[in-house]
Parts: sequence; C-alpha cells; structure tokens
Amino acid sequence: MRITLGVTGGVAAYKAAELVRRLQQDSFTVQVVMTRGAREFVTPLTFAALSGQKVITDLFAESGGEANLESAIEHIAVAQRTDLLLVAPATADILAKFARGIADDFLTTLYLATTAPVVVAPAMNVNMWNHAATQENIEMLRARGVRIVDPDEGYLACGMTGAGRLASQEHIVATVRETLHFRRDLEGQTVLITAGPTCEDLDPVRYLTNRSSGKMGYAVAEAAARRGARVILVSGPTSLDEPAGVRRIDVRTADEMHRAVVEKFSDSSIAIFAAAVADYRPSEKLDQKIKRNKEPLMLSLEPTRDILAEVAQSKGDRLVVGFAAETEHVAENARKKLAAKNADLIVANDVTAEGAGFDHDTNIVTLFARDGRDVPLPRMNKSEVAQRVLDEVVRLRSVLHSPHRTAI
Repeated sequence: MRITLGVTGGVAAYKAAELVRRLQQDSFTVQVVMTRGAREFVTPLTFAALSGQKVITDLFAESGGEANLESAIEHIAVAQRTDLLLVAPATADILAKFARGIADDFLTTLYLATTAPVVVAPAMNVNMWNHAATQENIEMLRARGVRIVDPDEGYLACGMTGAGRLASQEHIVATVRETLHFRRDLEGQTVLITAGPTCEDLDPVRYLTNRSSGKMGYAVAEAAARRGARVILVSGPTSLDEPAGVRRIDVRTADEMHRAVVEKFSDSSIAIFAAAVADYRPSEKLDQKIKRNKEPLMLSLEPTRDILAEVAQSKGDRLVVGFAAETEHVAENARKKLAAKNADLIVANDVTAEGAGFDHDTNIVTLFARDGRDVPLPRMNKSEVAQRVLDEVVRLRSVLHSPHRTAI
C-alpha cells in the first residue's frame, strides 16, 4: 500500500525520516512531500535516499526547470494513487490551511485533491497548540473525518514543557494501520511459499540456473507474515535475508525443492509457488569437469518434476497460487497454466517488459483467478504486488469456503 507523507516546517521534521523507515517495515511504500519550511530542517535528498521514491517539493517545476503538463497536474496523480495521506509533523500553519481550504503549495493542494483517508500528527509550541484558533482548526478537521494523532506532553525544543511534542512513531503507525483497517486477515493460516532459482549441476564446476533473485517470493513471504500467517519459505539460492517471523528452508536443486514442498504441503492451508524452478536438468551429472575443445558440445537434458502440478492435484481445500514468467501471449499462456496445473490463481508477467521480471524491485503482473476474474496491475514495487496477490488470495478463500458458493 502507498502512503504519501507530508513533512512540514518544524523542528520535529527530522523525526519524519525515522517514520519513513518504520512505515517501510510494515511493507508500506512511502512517497514524501515537503513544504518549503520543512526543507529548512531536512534536505529532500535524505527522504529520497530513505524512501527510494521521488520527493516532491514544489507544485510546479523546480525554479529554473522547464514547466510542463505533467508537473502541473502531478498533485492529481499523487492524490489518485495514494492509499493514505499522513502529515507528520503538522504545523499550526498547515492545520489552518487544511481547515480553511487554502491551496498554495503541493501539500495543501494534494489535501484538497485526494479522497484517501488523512492522518495528521501535529507538533508545535504548547501555547500554539492550546491557542483557540488551532483548536478550532483541529475540530473542523476532525468533523471532516481527518484522524488527529494528538501530540505528546513533555519538554519541547523551545524550552517549554507541555503538549506539543510529535506523537511516538508507534502511536502514529498504529493510527495509520487502524485507519487503513490494516489487515491481519491471514491469522490462523499456514502459508507455504517457494522463491528464488534452482541450480542443476552439469559437472563439479558448472550448473544450469536462471536469473531469478527471489525478490518477489520473499516480498510475498514478508507480506503474509505481517498479515498474521505462519509462513514457511522454501528458498533456492539467493542473497536475500529471510523476512522477520518467517521460517526459511534452503534448497538448491529442483529435486530438493520438490522434497521440501511435499514434506510441508500437508501443513499448509495456502501454497504460493513463486520460485523459478528449472524445467530441465542435465540427464547426467559428470564427476569431472568438462574440458574445453574445438568440437561442439551437445547437452542431454531431462525434465524436472512439476512441483506445482503434482501438489495441486491433491490440494483438497488448500488454495494454490502459481507464478508464470512469460515472454509472449501472457494471458493465453497463463489461462492454460491455470487449468493444466489445477491452480486457483496464476500471477503472470511478461519478463521482457521494462520494470518487470527478474532481479527488478518492481513488477508488472496480471492476476488470473480460477473464477474467471482477471486483475491487471500497473508497475509497482514487488512489496505492493505481494499485497495485491494476498488480497486476491483472501478473496478467493472467502469464495471457496462460502457456504453459498457455486462450483468454480
């Protein structure tokens, strides 16, 4: 899910950098919008480095830059794609502008343009917080549905003591989660996930593999764990660290992955096969290194076991998800795979598309469900793709387990 974080001009602006990291730990994608005052305390480069996203600082093109239609309506685009607008810290000035509908910079214009929920965490001098004008503005915003995270009391940067300190990260994030009805909809479920490549040995030196980094499968594992599931991750060789709360089983070959999946499949209620398992392996693994010579080398390959198809044939009431990396006829091939493998959902992509496929941080996929529903997704971070895949898993489970469902 995508959060737009508005940072305004107060001493507490530096705490917003820590807040970005905290939100990312909950798998949120964070884009920062800074007011002119905020840039007096923290540089945009800090937030760009932390968030990995463009930091927006002006309503139109930067001073000296070329104005264009894209920059002129960017606030509309951001307003449409964000799931929540969070302003932290929020100064008395921004509260007044929000309350009175003043739109004189990117953040205030974005506030008027978005229909997403809004959470505001004020931070200011105690007298400014207690002033009748500020409290009136707060009440106006509350009446319009804005969630206010009241400031904490304590020693303030101005030297005074009282209410006005930015609320704790935990309090702010908890409010964000509550506002978004952040899902724990996989509690009680055991999710088996495969990720990464497999390596099929040719000789003691060489092996056949593919370009999979494991990023997509690991993103799904992390998202499932955060949504309350017990997660078992069967991983081929990657350089990734296992997500928090996830049990990882390391494998190397397709046979090893097959054995691990078969062993753990009976314990699972949901199985998601995101690994790029080798379709073929050398018919014979040589004991000695193949020596180079001038003659062509012919390799004999044999098919590996089809893990997805095998376990899905005996899935019972388990929900099974497969991934399909395609280079042509994506929809046609995905639908064929959905039927042939007895899967409930296929996540398919064209790995030749820019920003999709192996070893990217982003992906462009379409979800093909057993009940005929197709969900094309735009390019987004793999963590966002993972959430959308799990949204569809939860939907399909509710359909499959509904007492009033018809056969699909």
